[in-house]
Amino acid sequence: MSQWLDPFTTWLGAHPQWLGLVLLIAACVECLAVVGLLVPGTVLLFAIAMLAGSGALTLSETLLLGFVGGLLGDLISYALGRRYHQGIRRLPGLRHHPEWLLRAEHYFARYGVASLLVGRFIGPLRPMLPMTAGMLDMPFGRFLLVSLVAAAGWSMAYLLPGWTAGAALRLPLAEGFWGEAGAVLGAIVLLIGAIIHGSFRHQRWVSAVAAGLSTLILLGLFFGWPYLREFDEGLLTVIQAERSAPMDRVMVLITRLGDFHTQLWAAALLSLLLLFLRQWRAALFAIATLLGTALANGALKATFARVRPEVLLEPLGSYSFPSGHSSAAFALFLTLGVLASREQPPRLRLAWLLLAGLPATAIALSRVYLGVHWSTDILAGALLASTFCSLSLTLVQWRTPLPALSPRAWWLILPACLGLLGAFSLWALPTAMQMYRYF
Repeated sequence: MSQWLDPFTTWLGAHPQWLGLVLLIAACVECLAVVGLLVPGTVLLFAIAMLAGSGALTLSETLLLGFVGGLLGDLISYALGRRYHQGIRRLPGLRHHPEWLLRAEHYFARYGVASLLVGRFIGPLRPMLPMTAGMLDMPFGRFLLVSLVAAAGWSMAYLLPGWTAGAALRLPLAEGFWGEAGAVLGAIVLLIGAIIHGSFRHQRWVSAVAAGLSTLILLGLFFGWPYLREFDEGLLTVIQAERSAPMDRVMVLITRLGDFHTQLWAAALLSLLLLFLRQWRAALFAIATLLGTALANGALKATFARVRPEVLLEPLGSYSFPSGHSSAAFALFLTLGVLASREQPPRLRLAWLLLAGLPATAIALSRVYLGVHWSTDILAGALLASTFCSLSLTLVQWRTPLPALSPRAWWLILPACLGLLGAFSLWALPTAMQMYRYF
C-alpha cells in the first residue's frame, strides 16, 4: 500500500491547493457502493487529514469536506439502488461477489434505519447499505435525514484523529508532549483493544475487564495529571488555534448538551421511562451508571481542586478535574449504547458503542475548545463514566445477560431523550455565549 500512498501524500504536500478537493473525493469514494470496498479509504483519509492539520485546512474545513464527501457517496449509492433495484446484482463487481450485497441486505432487513447509523462504522457494510436502502425503496426523506446524522459522526470519527496529529506536528510544542501523548494514547488503545478482543471472542466477563482497565487508567490519571502538563498545554494550544466566531457558536451549542441541568433531566427521564416500561434490570443498570458517575465526579472535583485554564474573560469558579460535562455525557450515551447493543453480534455491538460515544466525545472536546477544561480533565471524565458503566453492566449481568429492549421502547425513549437534550441545549443560548467569551 505504501508503494502508491507515500508518493501520493508527498505530491499532496507539495500541492496543498488540491488538498480540499482530494479530501472531498476520497471521502466520497470511501462511502461509494462497491468502490468503497476496494479502496483503502481509512488509511488514505487519515493521511490526508494529517496533511490538512499541518496548516493546509482548518479543522472546520476538514470536517465539512469529509461530511459533504461522505454524504455525496451515500446519495450516489442510494440513487444507484433506486435506479436498478434488483438489477443491481448484475453490475460489475457484484456479479462475482454477491455476498457483499447479501450481507448488507441481511443487516438492513434486521435493523432497518438503525443499520444506516451503525453500519456507517463497519467497513464492509458502509458503502453497501445506502445502495441497499435505495434498492428496497426506503423513502428518500428518511434516508437523507439518517445519512446527515451518520455522515457527521463518521467525519468526526475518521478525520479528527489525523487532523489533530498533523496540527500537533506543525506547532512548536514542548519536548515532553509526544512522550506524554504516547503514554495516554497507549493506555486508551489498550482499553479499546481489550474490549474489542473480548467481544469478538464472546468472553462473558468483557465488561468486568473493561471496568478493571478503566479503573486502572483512571487511577493513573489521578496520580499522573500533575506530570502531564506538556500534554495538556500542547493540546489546548492546538485546539485554541482553531477558534473562530462561527465555530464558537457551534461549540457552545454542543457544550450545552452536557450542562448539569440538561444531563440531570435527561438521566431522570431515561430512568423513569425504563421504570414505566417495566424494564427493571435496564433501569437498575441506567440508574447505577448515571447516579454513580455523578456522585463520584462531584467528590473527585472537591478532592483534587484543580484550577481551570485561564482562557475565558470570566473564568468559571468550579474545579475542573474530572470534567462534569464529559463524565455525564459519556455516562448517558454509553448507557444508551449498551442498551441498544444487547443481543447483537460483536461487530454490531461495538459499532453501537462507537456511535454512542461520538456525541459524548463532541461534548467533551467542546470543553477544551472553549478553554474551560484541560485534556486530562475530559479523559478522566470519560474513564469515570466507563468505569461505572462497565461495573454496573457486570453486576446486572452477573447471572444472565441483559435482554434487549423492544422497538416500541426505543420509539419512546429516543425521541423523548433527544428532544429534551435539544430543548435544553437551545434554551438560554445567548446567555451561554456570553459566559464563554474569551476576548
